[in-house]
Amino acid sequence: MFAFISFLAFTLFVAGFSYYKTRNSHLTDSAEGYFLGGRSLTGVYIGGSMLLMNLSTEHLVGLNGLSFRTGFIVMAWEVMAAMTIVLFAIFFLPRYLKLGISSIPEYLEKRFDKQTLTITSILFLGMYVISLLPIVLYTGAIALESLFQVSNVFEVEKSTALWLMVWGVGGIGALYAIFGGIKAIAVADTINGVGLIVGGLMVTLFALAYVGNGDVLSGLTEVYQDHPEKFNSIGGDDSLVPFSTLFTGLIISNMFFWCCNQSIVQKALGAKNLAEGQKGVLLCAFFKLMIPSIIILPGIIAFHVFNGQLENPDQAYPNLVQLVLPEVLVGFFAAVVVGAVFSTFSGGLNSSVTLFTVNIYKKSLNPNATESQVVTIGKYLGLGLAIISMIVAPLVANAPDGLFYLIQQLQGIFNSPILSVVLVGLLTKRVPAIAAKLGLLFGMSAYILFNFVIKVDIHFFHLVGLLFVGNVIFMLVVGYFYPQEEYNDVYTEQVDINPWSMTAPISVLITLASVSMYIFLAQNVPSWLMFSYYVLACIALTYVFWTIARELIKSSKVTNTPKIL
Repeated sequence: MFAFISFLAFTLFVAGFSYYKTRNSHLTDSAEGYFLGGRSLTGVYIGGSMLLMNLSTEHLVGLNGLSFRTGFIVMAWEVMAAMTIVLFAIFFLPRYLKLGISSIPEYLEKRFDKQTLTITSILFLGMYVISLLPIVLYTGAIALESLFQVSNVFEVEKSTALWLMVWGVGGIGALYAIFGGIKAIAVADTINGVGLIVGGLMVTLFALAYVGNGDVLSGLTEVYQDHPEKFNSIGGDDSLVPFSTLFTGLIISNMFFWCCNQSIVQKALGAKNLAEGQKGVLLCAFFKLMIPSIIILPGIIAFHVFNGQLENPDQAYPNLVQLVLPEVLVGFFAAVVVGAVFSTFSGGLNSSVTLFTVNIYKKSLNPNATESQVVTIGKYLGLGLAIISMIVAPLVANAPDGLFYLIQQLQGIFNSPILSVVLVGLLTKRVPAIAAKLGLLFGMSAYILFNFVIKVDIHFFHLVGLLFVGNVIFMLVVGYFYPQEEYNDVYTEQVDINPWSMTAPISVLITLASVSMYIFLAQNVPSWLMFSYYVLACIALTYVFWTIARELIKSSKVTNTPKIL
């Protein structure tokens, strides 16, 4: 009863607050308002929405399941993410906002042509329907089954209960996305983001206290002493995610996700100006450094608690939550989990709808469509995609290497080709559209062939890295022999693109913190590497403090300037 009351209370609070913040808004009446929040989002909402769009049950369930198997080596996704988010804030976001785009394919149309836009839009739609939306719904259903024992409550089989929860959560999430628009999503995401971090930290602390008989520090010490190999950030060559992949496909995957993935980038594209966008993006990067304590450490604690004996490692986190969390907090955490599912699912739907309506329907199928027609078509499409995702969701059960690993493998179909085309477009002026189109089609086809058909004996992340390099070289060669007329960006003046003055020092701090996590968790680090790290850390911190002091002095001078009468 307590669990249900706390679940209902938090859910109603989020819904009520989101309604209050958007009640007088007419943003859902226009395409730009519905898809980009009228370009009015501030840093806090951008950061919270980006974080929760990324952090959902596929992380809580899937990544903790991976850490149950392999340990801290899987933190690569989170720690590398912080550094690629910094790259997004410094390099990608200023260029996107300068062009006033609402989607990544729209940029590719400006840089190349309409056919490139259509191809990338279809690829993105395929990625969401195949590798994101169904898995988010299924992992959410797993978590809720473990928290509330739905199968016992309704006296049905677990498989039936999972189907019911997939359709229940998916149906509500679809209505949330279809009728709320991106601003309502961003407001709710911010609250749920705070709740997810607080709730996730509580699970970790209660789990450590459970191990240590009430003492959190003793619990952490016991887990570390019993399983030191699980805390090695480097891992071995036989790891599910070898350390070498950080420098090949894993960094490509992270760059794509945080710099080119429509569902993530769309949050920042709705910024009221570049400064607010950079604040939000870097806030998200800061929180990503905290996330391993929520989505990796609990998996290792579960390995200790359950003696490594679980039939399905993807059940590690839900079982741990059910075991250690007090009943009154189970409902709150369940509400946060549902909010996380809603966030990722509704954000993915909104991005899918944006891609189709703006880039395909409005551009090719019905160029004369009114704003209200575009929004209406988008709502119907969102409903259709939601139904497809709910049908497919239970079919992803029992992935051999875990659900999160399955997501990464499937996204390899799309991330390398799209990132290579976007980067070549941003960094060159004369590479032609034919090179981009061939690069997209070749990259996707080659990955499917080598990873799923022939199944070459190479880690899929290395394959992603090789195909990315091959794509870039191919496009540059075509551009060299068949150059197009020089392309130049045009500033649309939709938003102010003056950068935030603290972007550089905060970016350096986040990058230093990311490297530090690897250094201090790595085992048997050579002394020369530690010395080099300390020297670079001192230089980085000196730069940060000097920059902050300079900004404070500058702002003080401006404030104290006497008025001229």
